Amino acid sequence: MNFANKTVLITGGTRGIGLETALTFGHLGAQCILTYNWGDHDEKQILQDFERRGALPPIILQADAGSEEDTQRLLQTLKPLVLQIDIFISNVSSALLIKSFEAYSLKGLKQSISYSSWPFVSYTLAIQKVFGKYPSYVMGVSSTGPDHYYYGYDFVAASKVVMEVLCRYLNMRLKGEQVTINVVRSRAIKTQTMENTFGKELEDFVRAFIPDNYWIQAEEVAKAIVALCSGYCDAISGQTLTVDRGTTFFDNTMELYTRFKKAPAILENLP
Repeated sequence: MNFANKTVLITGGTRGIGLETALTFGHLGAQCILTYNWGDHDEKQILQDFERRGALPPIILQADAGSEEDTQRLLQTLKPLVLQIDIFISNVSSALLIKSFEAYSLKGLKQSISYSSWPFVSYTLAIQKVFGKYPSYVMGVSSTGPDHYYYGYDFVAASKVVMEVLCRYLNMRLKGEQVTINVVRSRAIKTQTMENTFGKELEDFVRAFIPDNYWIQAEEVAKAIVALCSGYCDAISGQTLTVDRGTTFFDNTMELYTRFKKAPAILENLP
């Protein structure tokens, strides 16, 4: 796969899945544009990572994915720098964490949707208006949260469902525009975002029950995204695909029981 002369825009691209996806595209020749909203990244380190991969230096710009004004400003800044946006990855996820039913609010839900699902649509529309052409590939990053309970994840999961449904409708609406559009789900990944969301204690607790090889790596999700934008998978569109090595199917109480039964010593090491 060769992405030379292709431009990839990734929201929230300075860490986690977004950064790993950018590094994978960059290694294959793409010019990557990474956005961030808060200064919680090391730009010098990112540039070094790209250099180690033999990739072009990325364009790193601040832009609030939930702000229409920021989106327009970002694209107008990019217009003199790149010919077009060939691939758009909607990666930002920001939502109110819910600790009780009383914490539910319409304002919180709207805010969650405005960051975690609406940029999937708004960026696609804005790119066409500014550059006169839709991206050839539009990808959203979701999670298995809509199908599985995660503590405090109520509004995040609801927002991901909105994006996954819109993916199907956008695929239909843009069927005459030569746009391939999909959403990739993944299970929990050991990233700073996970720790910020659930706390360090969760990882320590889970380690007692789940082997390390059950964790999905950001690199695996990145490679799946790149493959879906490679031209080899264009018949796949309007879909939500899960990157989990099949573990979602068998990571359950019965699997825990089977493993503990085979290795009862594990129980002795539980916290």
